[in-house]
Amino acid sequence: FFFSPQEIVSGESEEEESNGVNLMEFSDEILLHILSYVPCTDLVLNVRRTCRKLATLCLDKSLTHTVLLQKDYKVNKDKVKQLMRDIGKEIYQLNMAGCYWLPSSTIDHVTRCKNLVKLNLSGCHVTSLRLSKMLSTLQHLRSLAIDVNPGFDASQLSSECKATLSRVSELKQTLYTPSYGVVPCCTSLEKLLLYFEILDRSREGFMLSGQLMVGESNVPHYQNLRVFYARLAPGYVNQEVVRLYLAVLSDRTPENLHAFLISAPGSFAETGATKNLLDSMARNVRLDALQLPKAWINGSGLLQHLKFNNPFYFSFSRCTLSGGHLIQRVINGGKDLKSLTSLNLSGCVHCLAPESLFRKAEDDIDSSILESLVASCCNLRHLNLSAAHHHSSESIGNHLCQLLSRLKHLLSLALPVCSITDVAATVEKPPTASNLVPQAFGRKVRIGVQTYPRNLADQANQKIESSVFWALMGSLRFLETLEVIGSSFSSAMPRNEPAIRNSLPPCVRAQSVGDSEVAAISQLTYLQSLTLAQLPNILTGSGLVNIGLQCQHLRTLSLANLGMMGKVVYMSALMDMLKHCKCLRDLRLEQPYFCAGAQFFQALSHCSSLQRLCIVSRSGTLQSDAVMSFMANCLEVIMCHMFMGESLTVCKNLQQSIVRSFQADRPALNVVIFPLLHEDLTEVIRDVPMRHLDEITLFKSRVAEEPPNLWW
Repeated sequence: FFFSPQEIVSGESEEEESNGVNLMEFSDEILLHILSYVPCTDLVLNVRRTCRKLATLCLDKSLTHTVLLQKDYKVNKDKVKQLMRDIGKEIYQLNMAGCYWLPSSTIDHVTRCKNLVKLNLSGCHVTSLRLSKMLSTLQHLRSLAIDVNPGFDASQLSSECKATLSRVSELKQTLYTPSYGVVPCCTSLEKLLLYFEILDRSREGFMLSGQLMVGESNVPHYQNLRVFYARLAPGYVNQEVVRLYLAVLSDRTPENLHAFLISAPGSFAETGATKNLLDSMARNVRLDALQLPKAWINGSGLLQHLKFNNPFYFSFSRCTLSGGHLIQRVINGGKDLKSLTSLNLSGCVHCLAPESLFRKAEDDIDSSILESLVASCCNLRHLNLSAAHHHSSESIGNHLCQLLSRLKHLLSLALPVCSITDVAATVEKPPTASNLVPQAFGRKVRIGVQTYPRNLADQANQKIESSVFWALMGSLRFLETLEVIGSSFSSAMPRNEPAIRNSLPPCVRAQSVGDSEVAAISQLTYLQSLTLAQLPNILTGSGLVNIGLQCQHLRTLSLANLGMMGKVVYMSALMDMLKHCKCLRDLRLEQPYFCAGAQFFQALSHCSSLQRLCIVSRSGTLQSDAVMSFMANCLEVIMCHMFMGESLTVCKNLQQSIVRSFQADRPALNVVIFPLLHEDLTEVIRDVPMRHLDEITLFKSRVAEEPPNLWW
C-alpha cells in the first residue's frame, strides 16, 4: 500500500501532481483491489476515516467478509475490540491463528461476530469456560481451530456450546495435553486435523501418561469423516494418544473417507488395531490423499491393495519404498496420474531404484523410474526429493535435473545437494587438496583473499551456464520455493533433545557444489522462499549477491553450514546480498563461528520488511550494542532468536534489554537469546510460540510437508 492517509485524502502525491493522476478518480473496482492488500485493522480503524469515499469502500463486503489477523503483529487487544464493534456482524471468516500475544480476554469480543462460519484460534489462549461462552453465540459456525491445553475440561462446555459443536464439520485441534478435546461433541465431522504436541515430561520432570483425563471416555463420531490428518511431534505420549483416536476408526471405517494422513517422526509401530483399520480401508474406500508412518508401509503389501480415485497428494517420507514398487503400486505402472499435484519422497532413499534389497543408498538412480514418474505426474506442483542420495549416472540426457525440467508446473521443489552436480564434472575433476572443503572442525585451511564479482556482468564469466542445474533453474521460471539440502545434514537444534555437537560429512558427490550453483538460482525471478544447507564448496558466496539482486520477491531465507565449517567464508557476500532484500521477512542462519557483529546488523538493517530473525551458531559470538541498534532501526522485527556460544549471563542481559526497550511498542515481540549448548535449552524451546518454532526456529524441509490447502 503505497499511499499515506494524507495522500489518500488529497488524492494526489507530488508525482501525481505533475502527471495529473488522482487516486480517487480510479474506479471502485480498482480501489477495492488496492485496499485488499491493506490489513483489515488499518482499513477499519484508520483508512476509512480519511474521506467519505474510502469510508464506504473500506466497509465493502469483499473486504470485511474474511478478516485475517494471523500475522498482523501490530494488532492488540484494543484494536481487536474496536474492530469487532465496528464490523463484527459483517465477518464470516476470522483467522486469529498464532496471535499468542493477545490476552485470553480478547476472545470475549469474538461473540460480536454472530454470523461467523469459519474461526481459527490456533495458538490463542482459550480456556474451557471462555470457549463455551463464545461458541454458545456462534450458531452458524461450521469450521473451528483451537488449542487444547492442560486444564481443559469438556464438562465445562454448556449445552448451547455443544449444540454449536454438533454442527461443526471441520475441526483442527492442537493438543498439548492428553485429551479428546471437543471431538466427541462434533457429531457432524467431515474434516479432522489433529496436531499432537504433548511432551513426555512435565516441567517438574515427571513422566506423563498417554491415558485420557477422567471424564473423557466419550467416543468420537467419525461416520461422516472425509479427511483424517494427524501430525505427531516426537515422543511416545503422542503416539499413545493418537492410537485412542484411531481405535474408533478401526471399528468402522467411514465410507466417504478420501484422505488419510498420519505424519509421525521416528518409529511408530503398527498394531493389530491399525492393521485392521488399513485392511478395512483397502476393502471399503478409495483415497485421494495418503500418508502413513514408515513402519506401516515398509515390508508390507499395503500399497498393492489400497485403491485410489483421483489422488492429489502422496507422502512416503522416510519409507524404504523402492522405485519399482512406486511405479507398480502407486502410479499403476506409469499410467496417467495428472491429478497428483504434491508428492513427498523425502528420506525415501530407494525410491528411484528398481529394488532396494541389495542396493546401497549411494548407488546411481535408475533414470527410467524418474522418467516414468515425470511423464505420469506431469502436473506436479510440489515435489520433495530431499534427505537421500540421488546420484545420476553418466548417461547423456538422463540426469535428474534434465528430467525434472519437464515439470513445468512446479511451484516448490526440494533436492539433495548431491543430486544437482554434473556427473562429468565430478568424474573429470575429483576433489583435490586445494579445493576440498574440510568436513568437520579442525585446522583451518586458508583459501586466499575472499573476493567476488560485484556485478552480474563480471559474474557471468564464472558461471557454468551449460550445467544441468543451471538449465533446470532456467526451465522452472515460476518456482516459488526451493530447498537444496545436504543428504546428511542435521540441524544443531533438534526438537526435544540437547544440541547436536557433531555433524556428518557431506556426500562425496556434493563436494563440487558451490558458488556457481547458487548463482544459477538467481534465474528464479518469482522465488519467495530459499533454503540452502551443507553446500561444501562455497568459497566466497558470490552467488548470494546475484540472488539478492535478481530475486526481488524473496521473503524467506534459510542458510546452514555453507562452505568450510571453521570459518564463515561467505559473510561479505551475505552482507551485500541483504542490502537488496527489501521484501525479506524471515531470516534463519545456522553456521558455526558466526559473528553477529556491527557490520552484519548494519547490512541486515537494509531489510526493511524483516519480521523474524533466528541465528544458530556453535561457538558463535554477538555484539549486544549492535543487536540493540538493529532492533531500534528495524521496527517490524517481532522475533529475535539467537542460540550462540556466549555465556548465560550475556544472553540473559541482552534478552532482558530487548524486551524492556521494545515490548511496549511491539506487542507480539518474542525474544529468546540462549547458549546453544546449555543443558536447559530444551526447557527454553518449549516456551517458544508454536508459530515461530514450527515455521523458522526448527530446521526442516517444508516442501510437500502437508497436502496443499489443508487448512485456510
